Amino acid sequence: MYAIIDIETTGSQPAQDKITEIAIFIHDGQQIVDKYSTLINPQRPIPYFITQLTGISDEMVKDAPKFYEVAKEIVEFTEGKVFVAHNVRFDYSFIKKEFADLGYMFQRKTLCTVRLSRSLIPGLPSYSLGKLCKSIDIDLQMRHRAIGDAEATAKLFDKLIKINRPVIDGSYHMADPAEQLKHEIKTSLLPPAIKKEQVDALPTEPGVYYFHNEAGEIIYVGKSKNIRKRIVQHFNIDYKSRKSLDFKNQIADITYELMGNELVALLFESAEIKRMKPHYNRQQRRSVFNTGIFVYEDANGYKRLTFGTVNKADNISMTPLVALSNHYKAKGFLFHKVAKYNLCQKLCDLYKTNGACFDYQVHQCNGACIGKESPEEYNARVDAAIDSITYEHNTFVLVGKGREHGEKSVVVVEHGTYLGFGFVDEYFSAQSIDDFKGAITRYNDNKDIQQIIRGHMRGKHKEKVIVFD
Repeated sequence: MYAIIDIETTGSQPAQDKITEIAIFIHDGQQIVDKYSTLINPQRPIPYFITQLTGISDEMVKDAPKFYEVAKEIVEFTEGKVFVAHNVRFDYSFIKKEFADLGYMFQRKTLCTVRLSRSLIPGLPSYSLGKLCKSIDIDLQMRHRAIGDAEATAKLFDKLIKINRPVIDGSYHMADPAEQLKHEIKTSLLPPAIKKEQVDALPTEPGVYYFHNEAGEIIYVGKSKNIRKRIVQHFNIDYKSRKSLDFKNQIADITYELMGNELVALLFESAEIKRMKPHYNRQQRRSVFNTGIFVYEDANGYKRLTFGTVNKADNISMTPLVALSNHYKAKGFLFHKVAKYNLCQKLCDLYKTNGACFDYQVHQCNGACIGKESPEEYNARVDAAIDSITYEHNTFVLVGKGREHGEKSVVVVEHGTYLGFGFVDEYFSAQSIDDFKGAITRYNDNKDIQQIIRGHMRGKHKEKVIVFD
């Protein structure tokens, strides 16, 4: 038995929006045998643009039952049945959230008619409910109302499970609904264009993976210690917003690059995101880091943190401790270090004055700005701040597991600057840092990369660290 469902809502995010209408058509595998529908009072105003789309207004739902008043009926109507919908994760996620708010765990097997349509009627220009119904001559009345869309989905479902398909010898026969639907239920969480066989063929090793749209464009880059497991997690998570559903529905292909270990996968993922700037990657997209945090010692012996343009460094000739995207980010970074390590705003170029800094006036600075605190005491805290943003060693190589047996990965940092990574034979012998430098592909150093390497080294890691003094 199948419960074919459609809902209307106050918006696209289950975490904050509510259901305004639900319709359920029961199909026994042969025909529609029952139906149920009701408006629902969402107990909040319905946005104007939603009313324009659905026609459902605050006035219409004013006297409608609240969700908890119809929850029992929904449970009884769907119990023991497969939850069917067009883009099933949208409807299923909303209903799960409504029940969760009542302290009830709603769980049903699911089936997506978008996936089923793509499988049984390939090659259509669009699989949206409206265009799909038009393509296969299904009369769709009351579009964007739950009762209309649910009835159209039920008619679509009925057509799909009765499609005649060719078998190996060229003859035709009625599709076996039980076997076909059993397969679709197992794969209902996958993006419509992704087949189970593609996911099953993915490696369980560390690497970087790419999601492509139907045009072949890369729309997302990710990394994992176990590529297949991470991608399955992507597909299994509950829908959070319309954007996340659109993202999932755009995935038409998956490719990957094996990296051998998590560190190299992290480094390569960061570089690829900056190079490609995929639409659905928001973190680490910035590729230009023009501002640096620098340290120097003034005439009075105080170590001073400051910020300036990388390569120009505002007349300070030195290598930056860390590179950031702009002066605004750099000032925020220094303010954080001042607060955490009790440093002086004036000696960090954050407060311009000829006398004491503002923090000294409110008893939050020990007075290095006016010579009251000795350079030795103040510099110890500056060194602690520097240690938090620099590597333990100045020049070193991290040697880890390679992509295959007999191979090793090497990550090279020279004079505090990340140079890149590469792969070498397990018998590779190096006498100097230059030998390792000749074995790597060069990549840009930046704040994201530095955080990746520092964080990795501070945790439990299996890489061998070779230090060059």
